[in-house]
Amino acid sequence: MSDKTRLENQIEETREQMYTAFMNEAAFRDILIISQQLDGLLNKLE
Repeated sequence: MSDKTRLENQIEETREQMYTAFMNEAAFRDILIISQQLDGLLNKLE
């Protein structure tokens, strides 16, 4: 598996984690942390 594919998989897993947290009404701080992780991964993709 290439590095790009691995990164894309991490992005998708993190996106799903954030969606689940949001749908389960997780604390804002928890959603914010996941969002920041997702942002960092997306920045690596560029």
